[in-house]
Amino acid sequence: MAQYQSVFKRYEKKYLMNEQQYQALKGFLQDRVVSNGSHTICNIYLDTPDYRLIRASIEKPVYKEKIRLRSYGVPGKEDTVFVELKKKYNGIVYKRRVPMTLREAELYLLQGKQPLTNCQILKEINWVLGFYKPIPKVYIAYERIAICGKENKDLRITFDTNIRWRESVLDLSKGAWGNTLLGEGHHLMEIKIPGAIPLWLSQRLTKLEIFPTSYSKYGNCYKNNLIHSTYRGGTYSA
Repeated sequence: MAQYQSVFKRYEKKYLMNEQQYQALKGFLQDRVVSNGSHTICNIYLDTPDYRLIRASIEKPVYKEKIRLRSYGVPGKEDTVFVELKKKYNGIVYKRRVPMTLREAELYLLQGKQPLTNCQILKEINWVLGFYKPIPKVYIAYERIAICGKENKDLRITFDTNIRWRESVLDLSKGAWGNTLLGEGHHLMEIKIPGAIPLWLSQRLTKLEIFPTSYSKYGNCYKNNLIHSTYRGGTYSA
């Protein structure tokens, strides 16, 4: 299996922008960044039957966490996917992930069968799975363009479009289709960096009136869609 980065520690800032702002920023960045390619990002978020993890996250606590299964493109059962544990504490994002085949991941997450790999990250994920006993709750996919700074490789920027979701057919191998969450003409940008955003970039964002926002794909999916189908008479039900 190929080598992948398994541990991330960084600040992540999110920005929503329209097409005009996106094109203006894209032109400005052209000579300052290099491309890291484009992908269809596919995720299955796991949660408790009553959505405990995302409900806690929406309340903006000092500490929050989520667990998901991610692939780059629509995978076959023997293709590599990532089981990811993402935590945020005092504004810093810590992401840990373990690569395995989709078949291994399904056996691991749905039946508790341990994958062949054995590492500290897997032990952390095992603890979360044992504590929350989460199950697949929602599928979210989007088109992503990734770039990084020419001079500062630690500066990563992603642009996500055509964000869609579904709460049925929770299988990464079944296609990247779903209902629209963030539609045409809208872009979600994420700036990911270990420290402060470079001044030249911060100034350009201000000039283009592109400001930070609190936007969670899973959180917005829950608030705008899932909560209406799961809330019944004052109690939550799966």
